[in-house]
Amino acid sequence: MPGRTSIRPEKTENVNVLKAQLLSAPVTALVGVRGVPGAALQKMRRELRDRGHPIRVATNSAIGHALEAATAERASLKPLRDALSDQTALLTATGNPFSLYAEFRKTRSPTPARGGEIAPKDILVPAGTTSFKPGPIVGELQHAGFPAAIEKGKVVLKKDTLIVKAGAPISREVAGLLTRMEIFPLEVGLELRAVVDGATFYPRSALAVDLDELRNSVFSGHRRALGLAVEISYPTAQSIPLLITRAHRRAIALAVEAGINTPATAAAIAARAASDKVPGA
Repeated sequence: MPGRTSIRPEKTENVNVLKAQLLSAPVTALVGVRGVPGAALQKMRRELRDRGHPIRVATNSAIGHALEAATAERASLKPLRDALSDQTALLTATGNPFSLYAEFRKTRSPTPARGGEIAPKDILVPAGTTSFKPGPIVGELQHAGFPAAIEKGKVVLKKDTLIVKAGAPISREVAGLLTRMEIFPLEVGLELRAVVDGATFYPRSALAVDLDELRNSVFSGHRRALGLAVEISYPTAQSIPLLITRAHRRAIALAVEAGINTPATAAAIAARAASDKVPGA
C-alpha cells in the first residue's frame, strides 16, 4: 500500500529471536554494556554462555519491540521497558538474581575518567603526600579544587576532599589529575540493570546488596534472638535445649551449695569439703 513503511524480514526475525529468548527462562535481565571493549565483551559472552546465561546484544529498538511482544504472554516483563536505555544486551538465566548480580560485579574493574562522564558515586581524594614534584602542578591542583601545598619539599594534599559529588560531571581538568594520582573513579564491565525472576521485578538498587554482609547480619540477628530467648526463658525449638542445659547446671550448683549428695554432685561436694579443711588439723 502507498505510504506504508515496509519492515525488512531480517529485522522481524531478529525481534522474534529476542522474544523467544525473553520467554525461554525464568530469569530475564537487561545488561548495560557501555564502555566494554569488543574483545572483552566477546570473552564475557562466551563465559556467561558456558554457565548457562546466554547474552545477546541488540539495538534498543529491537529489544523494545521484543519486550512489547513478549509482555503479551508474560506480563511481568513490562517493567524492563523502563530500564531500556543506553547500550543494552539481553540475558536469560536460571537461579538466584542476587547471585547473578554478584557474578556480574566480578566482571567490573576500575578505569580512569577522561572528562565529561557522570560520577557514579562521590569521588573522595585522601589527604597525604602525592608523587608529584614541586612546581606548577601545585597551582593546577589548587585550581581544580584540590587542597595542595608544599611541605618539606613534597606536594601534599592537606585534607580529605570530596572532589566530585555523585551525579555531577567530571571535568577534563579533574579527570586528568585523578589519573595522574592513579585514582580511577569509573568502572568498566557488564552492568546488571534490571531483572525479572518469574513474576518478580528487581531494579538494580534492590540487587546491589552485599550477600556476605547480609548473611552475617542474619546470623548475628539469630544469635542475639536466641540469646534473648534463653535469657527470658522463652521456649522455642532452638532455645529449649539451651534452657534445659542452663537449668541442669543451676540445679547442680544449688545442690552442691546445699550439700545435697547425688551421683551428679558427689564429686563436687567432696572437692569442696577438701578445700574447706583447715591446714594442719
